[in-house]
Amino acid sequence: MDLFDVLTMLGGLSLFLFGMSIMGDGLERAAGNKLKTILERLTSSPIKGFFLGLVVTAIIQSSSATTVMVVGFVNSGVMKLNQAVGIIMGANVGTTVTAWILSLSGIQGDSFFIQLLKPTSFSPILAVIGVVLYVFLKDNRKRDIGAILLGFATLMFGMDTMSGAVAGLKDVPEFTNILLMFSNPILGVLAGAALTAIIQSSSASVGILQALASTGVVTFGSAIPIILGQNIGTTVTAMLSSVGANKNARRAALIHLYFNVIGTITFLILFFILQVFIPMPFLNDSINEFYIAVVHTVFNVVCTLALLPFNKLLVKLACATIKEEAKEPEVMLLDERLLVTPPIALEQCNKLAIGMANLASTSVQRALGLITSYNEEDAKLVCEVEDQLDQYEDQIGSYLVKLSTKTLSVDDSRAVSLLLHSISDLERISDHAKSIQISAQRMHNKHNQLSGDAKEELQVLAKAVTAVTKETAKSFADDDSKQARKVEPMEQVVDHLCSNMKARHIKRLQDGACRVEQGMLFTDVLGDCARISDHCSNVAAAIIELHHDSYDTHQYLDDLRSDPEFKELYQEYLAQYPLP
Repeated sequence: MDLFDVLTMLGGLSLFLFGMSIMGDGLERAAGNKLKTILERLTSSPIKGFFLGLVVTAIIQSSSATTVMVVGFVNSGVMKLNQAVGIIMGANVGTTVTAWILSLSGIQGDSFFIQLLKPTSFSPILAVIGVVLYVFLKDNRKRDIGAILLGFATLMFGMDTMSGAVAGLKDVPEFTNILLMFSNPILGVLAGAALTAIIQSSSASVGILQALASTGVVTFGSAIPIILGQNIGTTVTAMLSSVGANKNARRAALIHLYFNVIGTITFLILFFILQVFIPMPFLNDSINEFYIAVVHTVFNVVCTLALLPFNKLLVKLACATIKEEAKEPEVMLLDERLLVTPPIALEQCNKLAIGMANLASTSVQRALGLITSYNEEDAKLVCEVEDQLDQYEDQIGSYLVKLSTKTLSVDDSRAVSLLLHSISDLERISDHAKSIQISAQRMHNKHNQLSGDAKEELQVLAKAVTAVTKETAKSFADDDSKQARKVEPMEQVVDHLCSNMKARHIKRLQDGACRVEQGMLFTDVLGDCARISDHCSNVAAAIIELHHDSYDTHQYLDDLRSDPEFKELYQEYLAQYPLP
């Protein structure tokens, strides 16, 4: 093996890692909605958690990414520590899928069907299809499929290149001697752990081992400890990601480490005890790509079956290692660790934004109620919501900017745009609710009670404003453009009510039925109500326009107001909220 073979091997390794990354990203984007659905099914059941971890890892082709996600979930309070155990175990089994895909390169046979199954036969076809889908088509879903096919073809080409480059190693005595060293379980485990820790992927390190196995000089005895060590090395990514996280997030990373270390030690002890009583001559036989995938899968499945019943003990062990702290780091509502999987990160943003919409709606309702019946409890809630939504807007906005730099599907890009357009309007709604609360407090403190007519009018307006904020929150939560079309007619009704109420208020001032100070507070409330409905209109317009892949609210509003359906809804809502 000369210098050019080394360069070829490094080139093949680079293509292999690049192809794995491209394929994983494509799978992640294509399965974005499925990942969101899976997230909704988070459960405290270890068995269901195991299958959740298995499916997610099989989709994104990375147990490290899944475990980092789990650390992020625990750190942000989305997931409890006992939920994390099953998912971590499932991730270990899910990562074996890659080894089985790569084992196809070792298929032998002369028949046409067998030859067709070899990646070297069908990868070029997939590459051609992938190029057509990715380069020549504009549909983002088809482009994602093209990226998956190109990534797979690149991965298999890199694997084949590596195998060809290292083929000459079978005639190098020094290489054979190094592999004999790895027959020592401790050295083999350390070598596998070190390799995986460096490249941050157990799937990739297993692929490298499969490439070396194609030389025919890697034995079962040297491969098994390396495979076990690879499972320990893959925990490094999660351990690093937990630095600076809260105690439960660090415990989640530690559970991943303990699970793999305990599993490796137990497996080795049982395996070599069994060897004492039952000779295993096959340990000196050459191992191929297929049997590496078998060993990798058997080890992970056996460890999971053995340790899953003891999941609570793993949690206790992690809690005993990382004890309670006097000052716990603040829970991160949007953990940056989740950015490794953009669909999941986006789902967290969306949940928080929906929470903003519901809180804003509740705040408006409580604030309007303070005008006729002031109480400190509701006033305090309105102020707290306003402070909370200020923080939410800052956190979500900053997080979405980081998320927008990631590779997103067309649906996810649209969702990011909707959130960015909407969160400031939702925050401003809470600002106006607080302004109403302040006006109500002034009326209460100075005993500036409104006239009977003004109170009756405000009750009608309060019902209309409450209805428009509820409708906005619901259409935003459901991302329902049809429902959002009901908001603008309601907004126009609120504007109509405010305009008429202002004219009536001026008449009362002229007649002396209302004092100037009361009238100023009354006018302030009308202005806040009008602005609340305007912000609701902005949110609804964003939902509708982004469903049509555009964002031109002025054109939308112009078109909508000439729509017969809009006029019909406007008259219907106008009849529902008549001024006395």
